[in-house]
Amino acid sequence: MRRERVVVLALDGVYPFELGIPSRILGAADGRYEVLTCSVDGRPVRTNADFGVTVEHGPEALATADTVVIAPVVPDRLTDEVPGGVLAALALIRPGTRIVSICTGAFVLAAAGLLDGRRATTHWQVADRFRRMFPRVDLDPDVLFVDDHPFLTSAGAASGVDICLHLVRKDHGSRLANSVARRCVVPPFRDGGQAQYIEQPVPEQGAASTAATRAWALERLGEPLTLADLSGHARMSRRTFARRFHDEVGLSPGRWLIQQRVARARQLLESSDLTVDQIAGRVGFATGASLRQHLHTAIGVSPQAYRRTFQTAR
Repeated sequence: MRRERVVVLALDGVYPFELGIPSRILGAADGRYEVLTCSVDGRPVRTNADFGVTVEHGPEALATADTVVIAPVVPDRLTDEVPGGVLAALALIRPGTRIVSICTGAFVLAAAGLLDGRRATTHWQVADRFRRMFPRVDLDPDVLFVDDHPFLTSAGAASGVDICLHLVRKDHGSRLANSVARRCVVPPFRDGGQAQYIEQPVPEQGAASTAATRAWALERLGEPLTLADLSGHARMSRRTFARRFHDEVGLSPGRWLIQQRVARARQLLESSDLTVDQIAGRVGFATGASLRQHLHTAIGVSPQAYRRTFQTAR
């Protein structure tokens, strides 16, 4: 079994938590990945905390990578130009190498011109600054991560976990990704299109939550659920339920239902031999054509192409 080499580039001002995510998540994937960490000169790197990090490798490691991860740095170090040493390090990356950024790491890729004309994301708090600095990039600040192969960009902190699990799913299938998630005690799957910023993730004291209704709906995805059904289960008016749902989840009930149905369909495409029409019926889409449309909108591929990818991975 060939091990994929992942090289993480640590820059001065790096966030230690995010720097460690690739090693922790990919390192739990049954030996499928070898994760190395490097700096632009092989010297220790200053973090945004009260300690530095000693790395084992210099920039030459980037030339050996199958995947490169750009770890994020504190915003006050972000500029629209790449420092010479960083640019020289990026130039060592082989053409066609998969490149991933976590949080503000997208600024490094954009400043190097690698994201021009591409869709990308970064942390919502620096999105306006990113747009001003890099107008040629199609920025979507409302999602957890974007896969615009060979460049993948993600939002802040925990979305680094999401994108690393996405890599495992993409490379080796959902069974291994779920196993990695269990070992690391993290959610196994958060769709890249999920909202970054949720206004009220925890209900105010005394306020009714929509969590029980969401759990109820997940057990009935094959049924034609309506806003009236959901609000009735929650014992709220439609308007109150819709407002509270959006506050807690960051999405409208309708969009959330579509997202959950697509996620369930992806699981069935990966793990079963059911036809597209059969899967559509099980997850609540009226027809196979409807499933095809929603899946293409979500991830840009057909059910057949998605299934072939994961059959190969398995």
